[in-house]
Amino acid sequence: MTDKTLSYFRRVTEVFVSFLLLGFTSFGGPAAHLGYFNQTFIQRKKWASDAQYAQWVALSQIVPGPGSSQVGFALGYHRAGLLGAVAAFVAFTLPSFIVMVLLAQFGRHWQGNVFFDGAVHTLKLLAVVVVADACVSMWRSFCNSKAMAGLAIFSAAFVVLSSSGFANLMVLFVAVCFGFLARSPMLPSASESLPRVRFAWCFLVLAIVLFFASFLVSGGLSGLFADFYRAGALVFGGGHVVLPMLSAFVLTPESFVEPASAVIDESNLLLGYAAAQAVPGPMFTMASFLGAAVTPVGGNVWLWAGAATLAVFLSGLLLMLSAQAMWQRLSHYARFRHAVASLNAAVVGILLAALYYPIGTSSLLDWLDIVIAVLGFTWLTYKRPSIFVLILVFMVIGLVRSF
Repeated sequence: MTDKTLSYFRRVTEVFVSFLLLGFTSFGGPAAHLGYFNQTFIQRKKWASDAQYAQWVALSQIVPGPGSSQVGFALGYHRAGLLGAVAAFVAFTLPSFIVMVLLAQFGRHWQGNVFFDGAVHTLKLLAVVVVADACVSMWRSFCNSKAMAGLAIFSAAFVVLSSSGFANLMVLFVAVCFGFLARSPMLPSASESLPRVRFAWCFLVLAIVLFFASFLVSGGLSGLFADFYRAGALVFGGGHVVLPMLSAFVLTPESFVEPASAVIDESNLLLGYAAAQAVPGPMFTMASFLGAAVTPVGGNVWLWAGAATLAVFLSGLLLMLSAQAMWQRLSHYARFRHAVASLNAAVVGILLAALYYPIGTSSLLDWLDIVIAVLGFTWLTYKRPSIFVLILVFMVIGLVRSF
């Protein structure tokens, strides 16, 4: 084996280990995951530039599918090619996949544990800290003109005040129009372009073929895969949107035309819904819970859960790679680069909105929560501790508060 091959597999291993650790500790939902990625891979490991990261985040908002997982997939591809992308996806998803399958089988015995609830709550506070830090970092990079700062503030306000599930897409559309018209001077340099994606058109064709083929399949394991693939392909807005869509497939027989398998009761469904928002890692692993819960008698729970999980993620990951290739071609045009600068500012606004809702509103419940979050943010800003040190400290705080 050549030194070049060994070096490549070391990078793949590095990607897997880094994302696996985050898969165990990334609480707080998609926006928090973007904060963790920014802190770990952009600020500390320097795997990519701020401008590249902002473009991946913008793409994840435009392309249907699991936003934070798509960004992680792109980071893995950038670091170690297709194997790196697969390693990033598997590693980041694996911990929550295992937890959700176990919850589907034994979850009712774990509900109400005061220590577990305390640790989860303070880890949500850590999500506030990490996302706030990402907002500050990206603001400094992309909002250093009055026009871009104003666009970011407008984007944040619109997303917070809008009741539309497509608010993020609407904001990005306005940002593109603004970029074409305003001609912002903040342009990504050539060194900040996204990496070339090989076989991008093959990924796009595969995603489209699987989508139309999913309408031709019903019943059994293949029917489950088809239903969940369609759900993942039609979701804009991330995990909070996909949860009710997936629930419709399994809650009642009337909810879908061709049942993939048995249905589950509403109380068990609510447990999965709550768990998807509480466990670390991507919220799309609600599919893991549902796949395990609807496994027929005598079926392999892990196989059904794995098929459901792969199905709901697959479309978004394929589309992310093909969209990145198109993005790279367009980046040669000046007007497009102006639009990218505006998109970056809008992404900052979207993260600011997510910091307020749902992260802040669901985590900062009393004055002590605010004090802990402010102290954590100050510590992260001035001392830059490892993210894993932060996680350990916040978990200890949560256990102490449980008493």
